[in-house]
Amino acid sequence: MKKKIFFLTLIICVLSLTIHGQNQPEKLIKIVVSPDHSDWNYKIGEPVKFNVGVYQDGVVCKDVKIDYEVGPENFEKSKIKSLNLADGKLLIDGGTMREPGFLRCIVRTEINGVKYKNLATVGFDQVNIKPFTELPEDFIQFWENAKSELAGFPIDPKLVLMPEKCTEKVNVYQLNIQGYGRGSRIYGILCIPKKEGKYPALLKVPGAGIRPYNGVVELAEQGVITLEIGIHGIPVTMNPEIYSNLSNGALNNYQNFNLDDKNRFYYKRVYLNCVRANDFLVSLPQFDGENLVVTGGSQGGALSIVTAGLDKRVKFLATLYPALCDLTASLKGRAGGWPHYFEKSDLNFNNKPDKIKTCSYYDVVNFAKQVKIPTFFSLGYNDEVCPPSSMYAAYNSITSPKDIVPFPETGHWENAEQNGVLNKWLLNKIKVN
Repeated sequence: MKKKIFFLTLIICVLSLTIHGQNQPEKLIKIVVSPDHSDWNYKIGEPVKFNVGVYQDGVVCKDVKIDYEVGPENFEKSKIKSLNLADGKLLIDGGTMREPGFLRCIVRTEINGVKYKNLATVGFDQVNIKPFTELPEDFIQFWENAKSELAGFPIDPKLVLMPEKCTEKVNVYQLNIQGYGRGSRIYGILCIPKKEGKYPALLKVPGAGIRPYNGVVELAEQGVITLEIGIHGIPVTMNPEIYSNLSNGALNNYQNFNLDDKNRFYYKRVYLNCVRANDFLVSLPQFDGENLVVTGGSQGGALSIVTAGLDKRVKFLATLYPALCDLTASLKGRAGGWPHYFEKSDLNFNNKPDKIKTCSYYDVVNFAKQVKIPTFFSLGYNDEVCPPSSMYAAYNSITSPKDIVPFPETGHWENAEQNGVLNKWLLNKIKVN
């Protein structure tokens, strides 16, 4: 029991230290949009009203013009209404919804040439949102075959000590190992406690983009093996300019690469390489042989679910605002997850039978259906990158013990309070395990 308490306490630390989100800078003018239910949740058919106020330095801005629109989270340019707020406040009739989903009110204004925007998104019976994504009959076999192919490649680890990053308690390495496909390498930062012993391990999977990584040294100092990986098969310690050039050049729009072929799609290598990272972690003589955790946010939230669905060695899953959920929902009139393959602007390019079919093999919803371990989920209703309906479609597909804690006002980022909730969730796991 002491060992388990120690392990879970350390995982709390990594979640508070390593999950990235957007910083929300303070603005001179604040638009406050809030629904008339404090929990932001409504029953089907129940009317919602949005309270709107415009403030500067905590004082209502009078005689200010606003534009607003209300509709489902994926609504196209609906009719924008304009009003002049004599006293700086307004009560908007938002209507209702007749099926599970989310309704969003967006408010904009321009003052002294500066544009401001805020929104509020409310849920209607969201725990009953069903995914539109269908599970292919050969989904399990497709990925079992892929993992068998992966197993045919030796791990071939190459570690380079990074003395400048090492501490009194931790050795830090740049790691690269053989991934899926001959010549494919996985790069990351590995942190191992120096003291002899057996330790739990944590895999941190990345959000979208191309960037360097620093590793999770702080957690390793407390007695956990940590591995933070990149997904693009390039070293993670290069000059930042190189990543910028790749982002704008060779790897620009990587999430669309080979979407027309399920066997060559970019994320096939990425998903399998997350499993390969675990292959390496469990092979370490310092690993305790039992406790393996995966976590991440956004694209990393998606990859954490995918990894847990593919790899039964994972014991706990913590995911924040996952991407790649219910990808084809946009074709059915509901918001699909990032990368938004089937939004109106991309339909001419992506609305093809082969691309739709490929998505079903990579949709996080179908991996969520395979998850069999305790899972923590957290998200924001105001997320405009990963729509909440897409994330609930994934969450509702998990059949193992699970908890979801929404922070309605947050967007595609997390706040400090979420880390406290993660703490409580993990302590509850101690009591039941």
